[in-house]
Amino acid sequence: MDRTSWWVRPAGTLGVSELVIGLTVVAFGTSAPEFAVTLTAAVKGYASISVGNIVGSNIFNLGFILGAVAIVRSVSISRSLVYRDGLLMIVSTLILLFFFRDMHLSRIEGLVLFTTLMAYLAYLFIKKAPPAGEEHLTSEMADIKDWILLPVSILMVIGGGQLLVTSAGYLARAIGLSEWVIGVTIVAAGTSAPEMAASLAAAIKGKYGISAGNLVGSNLFNILGVLGLAGSVKPLTIQHSSYDSLVLLTAMVVMVIALMRTGWRISRLEGFLLILSGLGLWTFDLLK
Repeated sequence: MDRTSWWVRPAGTLGVSELVIGLTVVAFGTSAPEFAVTLTAAVKGYASISVGNIVGSNIFNLGFILGAVAIVRSVSISRSLVYRDGLLMIVSTLILLFFFRDMHLSRIEGLVLFTTLMAYLAYLFIKKAPPAGEEHLTSEMADIKDWILLPVSILMVIGGGQLLVTSAGYLARAIGLSEWVIGVTIVAAGTSAPEMAASLAAAIKGKYGISAGNLVGSNLFNILGVLGLAGSVKPLTIQHSSYDSLVLLTAMVVMVIALMRTGWRISRLEGFLLILSGLGLWTFDLLK
């Protein structure tokens, strides 16, 4: 039994589709490190690490992870993932870009982001019948062990993410990197490890709805949920030089959705393109 199954089987008892499970349950579970790290950094006053972690994690998800999944096996894309969830990802990234126009995310703006996520989740679960052409989850029903392993696995992810990020943070500071660079590269790579594991495991099993949906859902959780909650707890301020990374993230999100729409799949060649794009954005941040 793998960790992804612990998250998927309990949700299967709710009668929702694979895509909805990927967008919600799996995305929430794999975003647990981002929640822990971003909220901790925000409370301690490390806003650049807090925001940089989310920007870097979203770049890692769309560039390195989606690219790697597509290289292993081309990823089929449903219309609902593009027109419903993909468009929301574009809009939410644009809203974040607008909110940070003054380099500051206020409590009110954080609440707006978080409320948007709650409305989105409510819509998904109210409309739980799968759209046309989308497979309904028919895996085995969850037993008591799955329900126990679900919170345990999430807690392990949080603990592991915290340990990895703390170690990487000390190392990065020792070699003189800025808080933003730490957040957008080393911390983001560490907190994105669960997304990599869950997405590759789902893709290998042929569950593309969960694989692609997990990454889109994780990005939505990161922007609307994690940053929304962090900003609600404590306003976040970034440096002007960091705003360029938000602009590039927005461009990458638009490019990914455009690739998804072209042929309704992400091909192996496009997977290589996404990885190169992720490397390019990382290089941009490192050289700033």
